[in-house]
Amino acid sequence: MIESLLVANRGEIARRIIRTGRRLGIRTIAVHSEADDGLPFVTEADEAVCVGPANPAQSYRNVEAILDAARSTGAQAIHPGYGFLSENADFARTVEGAGLIWVGPGADAITAMGDKINARNLMAAAGVPVAPGTTEPASDLDAAVAAAAEIGYPVMVKAAAGGGGMGMGVAADEAALRTEYDKVRAFAERMFGDGSVLIERYFPRVRHVEVQILGLADGRVVALGERECSVQRRNQKLVEESPSPAVSPELRERFLAAAVRAGEAVNYRNAGTVECLLDPATQEFFFLEMNTRLQVEHPVTEYVYGVDLVEEQLRVAAGLAPTFDPDALTPRGHAIELRINAEDPKRFLPGPGAITTWNEPSGAGVRVDSGYVAGNTVTPFYDSLMAKLILTGDTREEAVQRARAAVAQFEIAGPKCNLPFFAELLENEEFLSGDYDTGIVSRMR
Repeated sequence: MIESLLVANRGEIARRIIRTGRRLGIRTIAVHSEADDGLPFVTEADEAVCVGPANPAQSYRNVEAILDAARSTGAQAIHPGYGFLSENADFARTVEGAGLIWVGPGADAITAMGDKINARNLMAAAGVPVAPGTTEPASDLDAAVAAAAEIGYPVMVKAAAGGGGMGMGVAADEAALRTEYDKVRAFAERMFGDGSVLIERYFPRVRHVEVQILGLADGRVVALGERECSVQRRNQKLVEESPSPAVSPELRERFLAAAVRAGEAVNYRNAGTVECLLDPATQEFFFLEMNTRLQVEHPVTEYVYGVDLVEEQLRVAAGLAPTFDPDALTPRGHAIELRINAEDPKRFLPGPGAITTWNEPSGAGVRVDSGYVAGNTVTPFYDSLMAKLILTGDTREEAVQRARAAVAQFEIAGPKCNLPFFAELLENEEFLSGDYDTGIVSRMR
């Protein structure tokens, strides 16, 4: 097993990785910005190195500073968490080129799946269902208009290099397409350094369902069930649950088989997620993207399948067999994750600030993965995620009941917080029925 691990991330995911490292007897090293000095992940690591000022480009995305930290502390491996450099193929290559172990998929797989158009074409060739759309970037507005006319409105306008719900727009007609194309292209150039745009068919009523895959050290790819991610605001997830209440046993078999094919098509190793759109009316699903990293919502899969995904990542990176039998994966119970963000519960606008009260819920079926404690400050420099509240039970109903109690018990004061939204959602008849889609939040507002 790996003996020393540098965690190239921050907040709750850094703390989460450090927790598994400590359980396994691995020496952990945190890197942090000046703004994050004193946060729990910094104090809980065996060592900590400041890698720059608050600006992520000068700290958490500063490759040389992170590699210098690895060298100076004698780190054997680097875990990138999610976000920041986690899906940066050049960083993965640089880490391995420096003689360190990269805890993630190979750089070639990251590259192959990082471009959404290339990924779509690869998946289609592998027999994974893809939505009607362009097979090459729409080079200009005229090309986008021509593609949309062939695909049929409404269409989704997407940044080819985007991900995580960023760089997307919907056009119901040509006039809207002309506006969205320029907007998405400008955003993509600014955020990703690549203005390439693809056009896909947009499905007005759709569910967002994803499959957790794990590429093992022996070359096999296995699927650890699906997660429902349809409670979203601005195409970004707020709630995830496993198993999906929309997925029948027969549909689950098709989902998991397609996800395994997707991983095999790029010789995938380590943890990854195959994201799909599900048309609830026809039970057809279409490949959306592959996230070549650990997901924010991985804890719900951990409960349902009884695994520690971070440990499995470390074992794959070290060339070791998994802790579980790949031929005997059996789900049990139900899990729901709520993303507790520093944002107002109505418009979901960020509301950072100093935390004056932080009292976490506890009890049977309650897990909190948090990045903060009372006295810390949520700054405006990073994502608004403060904690993940994970509720589990033998049934979905039991998990929902525990979620209601935990939301009522969770006390946070100082920054704005979206806990009141979850209290509302957990009484919403559409959500409780399990028959909801990606439009549920907009209908609540």
